[in-house]
Amino acid sequence: MPTVDRAMPVPAAAAWDVITDLDAWPVWGPSVTGAHLDGPGPLQLGSRGRVVTPIGVPIPFEITEFDDGRAWAWKVLGVPATRHEVIPTSDGCVVSFGVPVWAPAYLTVMALALPRIERLARDRA
Repeated sequence: MPTVDRAMPVPAAAAWDVITDLDAWPVWGPSVTGAHLDGPGPLQLGSRGRVVTPIGVPIPFEITEFDDGRAWAWKVLGVPATRHEVIPTSDGCVVSFGVPVWAPAYLTVMALALPRIERLARDRA
C-alpha cells in the first residue's frame, strides 16, 4: 500500500482524537465536507456511516480495521479505501496514510491533510 506520513510534535492521543472525530474530518480532509455514523459512536470496527463529498453526495462507508489509538481503515462504497495510522515517537508521533495500490494519486490529497491534522492536534493537546 503506498503511503505518505508526517512526523508531528504532538501527543499521539491528540492526533488519534483528530483522525477519529467525524466532525473534524471536513476540517482536515480535502475530499470530505461532512460525515456521520449510522448508529451511536465512537468510531470502531464495523462502524457504518456516510461521508459527504465536495459535490454534496453522501457515500456509505464501513470501518474494516480498528486498533484503538493506533490505526483504522475503511471501505467506501464497498471498495477498500485509505488506512490511517498514528505511531507514537519519543517526541510526538507520526501520522501515516496508506492508499490502495490503484490510487497513488490520492497520496497528494492525503499529504494536504497531514499539516491540518497536526494543527488540530496541537490545538487539542
